[in-house]
Formats: sequence, structure tokens, C-alpha cells
Amino acid sequence: MCMRLAKFAIGDVVRHRIYPFRGVIFDVDPVFSNTEEYWLSIPKDIRPHKEQPFYHLLAENDDSSYVAYVSEQNLLADDSGQPVGHPQATLLFDSFREGHYRLRGGIGH
Repeated sequence: MCMRLAKFAIGDVVRHRIYPFRGVIFDVDPVFSNTEEYWLSIPKDIRPHKEQPFYHLLAENDDSSYVAYVSEQNLLADDSGQPVGHPQATLLFDSFREGHYRLRGGIGH
């Protein structure tokens, strides 16, 4: 298995390549680290490979806020410059500047 550096970082705002949602990254797994049941629930025609970073997002769409687990290949940088409206964002992050969140406790850029 080949490990590679993650393209996105904690605090980055991203959007899904296919589905209409965006979110802020709060954790990164170097490879797929969820259940096989979750893996099989992803439609086969868009199921990404497991050997890539997967991101935990505080996500939102027009209807709701939720936590999402998304492969790197399915994420794009969100260049809207707008904060994420997820209610838990203020619990994990203490500021939003220039399109990026800063984790509480000073971690992040």
C-alpha cells in the first residue's frame, strides 16, 4: 500500500465533486478507515478506491447539517470564501479567516 500526503488540511473548506454539499474538514484518515458496510453503501459506479486520504467533514447542504466521510478524489476546494453554517463548527474552530478555519487551541494554519 502506498501512503501519500493529504491534499487538504484540517480547517479547509471543501465541496463534493458530485453531490451538492460543502463542509469544513475536522479530521483526516490516511486511507479508508470506516466499516465495510459503509464502503458497500457507496454506489458502485462512484465508489472510490480505499488507498487515498478520507476526510471527516462538518457538512451542510440546503436542507441540513451533518457529518460526512468523503474520499479525497471526490472533494474540491471551496473558493466561495464563505464560512460553513454547521452548528458544531464553533465548537471545534475558533476563527474563520481567508476561507480557512483555525482549530480551537491554535492548531491549524
